[in-house]
Amino acid sequence: MVGKWGVVLVAAGRGTRMGTSESKQYLPLRGKPILVHTLEVFERMDEVGEIVVVAGSGEEERCRRLAEQYGLSKVKAVVAGGSERQHSVYNGVKALGGRTDWVMVHDAVRPFVTSSAVRACCAAAEKHGAAVLAVPVKDTIKQVDEAGMIASTPDRKSLWAIQTPQAFRRGLLTEAHERARAEGFVGTDDAMAVERLGARVAVAQGDYTNIKITTPDDLPYAEFLLAERTKRESGL
Repeated sequence: MVGKWGVVLVAAGRGTRMGTSESKQYLPLRGKPILVHTLEVFERMDEVGEIVVVAGSGEEERCRRLAEQYGLSKVKAVVAGGSERQHSVYNGVKALGGRTDWVMVHDAVRPFVTSSAVRACCAAAEKHGAAVLAVPVKDTIKQVDEAGMIASTPDRKSLWAIQTPQAFRRGLLTEAHERARAEGFVGTDDAMAVERLGARVAVAQGDYTNIKITTPDDLPYAEFLLAERTKRESGL
């Protein structure tokens, strides 16, 4: 269905691990802010009807100017984030239009998610009520105790690295966030809040290239991925 989905794009982080004075979502990637590259993915998708950008406090107008500069007409609102990512997402969900019943939450610094992966996540959410993009873990994972000793080795076949977008029926996500707020719970992602309601969350397989640009080491790889994508789109 055209325009069925709303997107909450979380761009409120300061990115201290990047080691730059500039927030990582505004760092240039081939002359364009990372945030803009990410927004353009959803701008091009017919399924997306509106986008809400959650910015750091004081950066709302900056995001509005970027949306105008790059012709991102689906950005319908820019709101300030909260003290935790979870609070930022809740602010974004509340700012969506009243007719939007399905919502995706995505990190502003994941510009390489593909439209096919987004659609797979949406389809899983529409079937089950909630879904996340993820990829199977490649490495053996060890659980380590407080003394720095290996406590256990989980079965790798059952381990997946979770990405975004995470997609939900809007009412379910709103209920999850409101209960978390009432109980003082802060989770590491939105799926965790939904899981606390007893709801099941489906997994849609994503791509290993859907990286989160977090540290300086990520930037050269991001440049490479963007160059490869440009080649594919130009047919070279």
